[in-house]
Amino acid sequence: MDKVVSTPAAAVADIPHGASLAVGGFGLCGVPTELIKALHARGVGGLRVVSNNCGVADFGLGILLADRRIASMTSSYVGENKEFARQFLAGELEVELVPQGTLAEKLRAGGTGIPAFYTATGVGSQVADGGIPLRYAEDGGVAVASPPKEVRDLILDGRRGRFVLEHAITCDYALVHAARGDRHGNLVFARSARNFNPLCAMAGRITVAEVEDLVEPGELDPDDVHLPGVFVQRVVHVGPDVEKRIERRTVRAAAR
Repeated sequence: MDKVVSTPAAAVADIPHGASLAVGGFGLCGVPTELIKALHARGVGGLRVVSNNCGVADFGLGILLADRRIASMTSSYVGENKEFARQFLAGELEVELVPQGTLAEKLRAGGTGIPAFYTATGVGSQVADGGIPLRYAEDGGVAVASPPKEVRDLILDGRRGRFVLEHAITCDYALVHAARGDRHGNLVFARSARNFNPLCAMAGRITVAEVEDLVEPGELDPDDVHLPGVFVQRVVHVGPDVEKRIERRTVRAAAR
C-alpha cells in the first residue's frame, strides 16, 4: 500500500480543532518540524498535545504554543520554553507533568493495546498521591490538581513493593520525524533522533511521518527498520535540508 502524500499540508489537512496529538522529539532533536509548520498554517487550535517537551519559542511545538493553539500539554519537562512556563503559571495552559520513563511506557502501552500498567516510579510522591497542579488560577492558586492514583502492594522478582497504576496514552494523530522511510511506512531513525518518535507513532490512531529520504519498498533491510509500517498511515517526503537546531551549542576553545 502506497502511503505517500504529496505535501506536509496534505498530510495534516484533516486534523481538526481539539484533536489530540502525540508528537515525537526530545528537546529540539528529531522534531517533525515540517508537519508542525503545516499544522500551524492551517490555523487549528484547542490541541491536546502529548510530547516530551514543547520546543522553544520559535521552533517545533513552540510556534503552536506561541499562537495559543495548544490547550493542554502532557510532558515530562518544560525545558527551555519560557512561554510554556509563563502560560502554565498564568492559568492559560493545562499541563500534566509525567516522569519521563513513565511517559514513554504510557505511549508504548497505548500502541500495543495494554490499557494500564503498574510501576514503582512516583510511589510516595505527588505523582501517586495526587496534588500536582494541572492548571493554575489567575490569582496564582491551584485551579485543578492531579487526582490520587491506585497504589498496590505487589511482588516483583520475589520482592514485595508498592506500585502505582498508570494508564496508557493513545491520541487521535501522531506526528513523527524519521531519517528514512519507504512507501509502505517502514521507518528508520537517526541515532538519538529516534527518542520518542517510535513510541508516539505507535500511540497515534493516524500516524503521519515526515522522512528525509524516501525509498522504494524493499530498499530498507528489514533488520534496519526501527518502526514497521503497520503503525504508519501517511508518509511525506521533506528532504534532507529541513532545519535542525542545536538547543545549546557548546564548543571547545581552539587549541593554541
